[in-house]
Amino acid sequence: MDPIFLKNWAENLQYNTTNVHYPETVEEVQQLIKKLSKMKALGSRHSFNSIADNDQNLISTQKLNKIVALDKEQSTVTVEGGMKYGELCEYLHENGFALHNLASLPHISIAGSISTATHGSGVENGNLASSVSGIEFINAKGELIQLSREDGDVFNGAVVGLGALGLVTKVTLDLVPTFEVAQVVYRNLPMEALKDNFNAIMSMGYSVSLFLDWKTNLINEVWVKKKLQKGETPDFPKELFGAPMASENVHPVESISAESCTEQLGIPGPWYDRLPHFKMEFQPSAGKELQSEYFIPFAKAYEALMAVNEIADQISPHLFISEIRAIKGDNLWMSTCYQQDSVAIHTTWKQEIPEVMALLPKMEQKLAPFNPKPHWGKLFTIPYETLNERYSRMDDFKGLLEVHDPNGKFRNDFINKNIYGLKSV
Repeated sequence: MDPIFLKNWAENLQYNTTNVHYPETVEEVQQLIKKLSKMKALGSRHSFNSIADNDQNLISTQKLNKIVALDKEQSTVTVEGGMKYGELCEYLHENGFALHNLASLPHISIAGSISTATHGSGVENGNLASSVSGIEFINAKGELIQLSREDGDVFNGAVVGLGALGLVTKVTLDLVPTFEVAQVVYRNLPMEALKDNFNAIMSMGYSVSLFLDWKTNLINEVWVKKKLQKGETPDFPKELFGAPMASENVHPVESISAESCTEQLGIPGPWYDRLPHFKMEFQPSAGKELQSEYFIPFAKAYEALMAVNEIADQISPHLFISEIRAIKGDNLWMSTCYQQDSVAIHTTWKQEIPEVMALLPKMEQKLAPFNPKPHWGKLFTIPYETLNERYSRMDDFKGLLEVHDPNGKFRNDFINKNIYGLKSV
């Protein structure tokens, strides 16, 4: 029987080894790390690039998915790194708590999400990693390392670790009191309305997303998610700068059924069932796809969108949809929003790999005046030299890697190329 190679969620990437280990305890992870010479941690397999790939060993966190402790007095929860957000949220809600932010998909693992600075949306909401108050990982020596905010700058360096410091076994997350959210969608907003009203539009709700296909000078859909006070009746304007409110649920890709999407039409529901765009029990997003995403300063958002719009006729035939979101800055060294309030220009592409990989440099060139940072778990072609310039703490991060992985057990081609500027061997 031929060996079975795992693929990532979208099936654009096949991992380069069949040696996949499924430990169930921290002790098992330590034994594996001490025994093996090369490895990478593998979470929910949602990255679109090779950040979690390895040609020798993969250690899956699939069975490290338990809730460790809920501290009601400190308003924190500690979970194993392999737990998915969608598996945690209902438990938190039932106990009167919530996370401040969620990504558009609830299907992704917590450790993998924070390690790549994955985010949700909201001008006042930091990314998912910004809610981490404690982290535990096993480094290349097999040592159990525990860090918290009290450890200061070293902690800020370790949270968005790109899977290069070791395998994350536990994460402690800050919680807020549970809350309800109502969301509505506006359709066909004139792009021109963003010029003088971008901040106002992105601030209309707790979380706001703009979806566009670059085929016209319209934003196809504006999703506004409003946080409700207890007993509050949601109140949304019927129009948004000329864009009418949708009268039925819609999918970000209008040709796809909205069955998989969270409830719209202003109907209140728990935070975990409104902040994501997609329900946990359904196939998320478009399915067979590719993704890229670039983070630019919030203040330059409209200029950046207009720059991309100059090549709209080249990119629009190859995409499903683009999404624009705002994310508050943080102090995490390798975060795409390090000390910068940002806007993310995300694109879900058709799985046309040669065409998309040829288009990415063109998009990156258009965005170059705005110093874009690419999402660590998505496709990009920005070279090491440029990344090194844009991450002011890159050398500090390398210093942290030297402490915890001096011989490169957790390094792979992705880390060698993008963190060390080395060519693939």
